[in-house]
Amino acid sequence: MAALIEAARAPDYPAEIVGVLSNRAAAPGLQTAAANGIATASLAQSKFPSRDMFEDTMTQVLESWGADYVCLAGFMRILGEDFVNRWQGRMINIHPSLLPAYKGLNTHERALADGATEHGCTVHFVTPGLDEGPAILQARVPVLPGDTPDTLSARILVEEHRIYPEALRMLASGEAALA
Repeated sequence: MAALIEAARAPDYPAEIVGVLSNRAAAPGLQTAAANGIATASLAQSKFPSRDMFEDTMTQVLESWGADYVCLAGFMRILGEDFVNRWQGRMINIHPSLLPAYKGLNTHERALADGATEHGCTVHFVTPGLDEGPAILQARVPVLPGDTPDTLSARILVEEHRIYPEALRMLASGEAALA
C-alpha cells in the first residue's frame, strides 16, 4: 500500500489513492495513509451480523470516497461473490507466488518444501475463486541455497513493491483489463 501511495505522488501517474480501508483497526497502513493525508476507515467484520452486511458497508465507504478501483494489500479475508462481482475488473490483489502455483497461504514455506528453484509474486484481477483471477504482472525471484521463508519473502517483497504500482498504472490507464 505504501508503494502505491508513493507511486501515485507522481504527477503523471493515472491513479490517485483516495482512501485506505482495513478490517483491523491496528493495521499500520492506516497510520501510513493518514500521515499522507489519505482518508482511512476501519471495519471489524466481527461487529457485523453477516459477511454481506460487512461487505455492503465496505462498498458504501469505498463509494463515499469515489473509488474507481480496489487494490487489496494484506487484506486477509475471502470476499463474497456479490462484493467481488460489484468490483469486477476493478479489483486487484498482490499474491506472494507465481500463480497459479501456491494459491492461498504459506506460499514461501510450500515453495521451499517442494524444492522450487524460483518463486515470485503476481498481481491479478480478483474473481470469486481464491487466487484464480487472470494475472496482470508477475515477477520471478530465484530460490537460493539456504533460503528460509523469511529471506525468500524479503526478496519477493522488493518485487511486490515494484510490480503492484505498475499493475495499477496499467489498469487505470486502460492497458490492462479483465477480458
